[in-house]
Amino acid sequence: MKTRLAALATLVLGFAGFAGSGAYAAEPQPWEMGMQPAASLVADRIHSFNSLLLWIITLITLLVLGLLVYVMWRFRASRNPVPTKTSHNTLIEVIWTVVPIMILVIIAIPSFKLIYYADVTPKADLTVKATGHQWYWSYDYPDSKVSFDSQIIDDDSLKPGQIRLLSVDNPLVVPVHTYIRVLVTSDDVIHAWVVPALGMQINGVPGRLNEIWMNIEKEGTYYGQCTQLCGVNHGFMPIEVKAVSKEAFAQWLAGQQKASSNAKPAAGAQLAQAEARR
Repeated sequence: MKTRLAALATLVLGFAGFAGSGAYAAEPQPWEMGMQPAASLVADRIHSFNSLLLWIITLITLLVLGLLVYVMWRFRASRNPVPTKTSHNTLIEVIWTVVPIMILVIIAIPSFKLIYYADVTPKADLTVKATGHQWYWSYDYPDSKVSFDSQIIDDDSLKPGQIRLLSVDNPLVVPVHTYIRVLVTSDDVIHAWVVPALGMQINGVPGRLNEIWMNIEKEGTYYGQCTQLCGVNHGFMPIEVKAVSKEAFAQWLAGQQKASSNAKPAAGAQLAQAEARR
């Protein structure tokens, strides 16, 4: 009895902690039961479709439960000592054929609309390329000639506010309220670029360039992980997306371009020195 009470108390405290952890979560939360709050246009539609399915499943479950209770009560042995010999009922057979078809149509229409909406990339204002490696990500901004690697931060190097197994040294920085095309590929084996709060999930396949898009509605930091088994360190290649204002993104991009241009002469000088030694 004490064990059960302790387990119940733990469960209640877990839900209380989840409720008090903030309504807008960008990363997994303890005792989380549902999906992370939507932070992009695609994620909003995914959540709406999920809510529709939840209502449909709930109604079907209640209907089946009601039918089972009615049958157990109406046709119990004490009330029907002689079982009925009815073999079929045309009306019932028509109903249980037509109604499921109608339910599937109700599900199919928004499902196809969502698939098309998420698959067709609108006219993009920004293009980002994510390349998976064993076991880290590299990001490129082709239009701005900016690129960098993004690797997990070791446990002994974590700073206050950083999350174990999710924080990285160089997050992907993007502006909010912007249509962003994300090109995903791999340099070795199959990886997957997945950020739940943004409704994004796409495989990175060697020799192939897959495309997905996002439009983030709120500033914040959003976390994801590779979800394809890609080797011994599969669980250690997280994804961190930092959404900032358009002004802050322009400043960050200018800083990255300046740092990149300052690094090029140094690299060129080293190459010249190497050639001179020859």
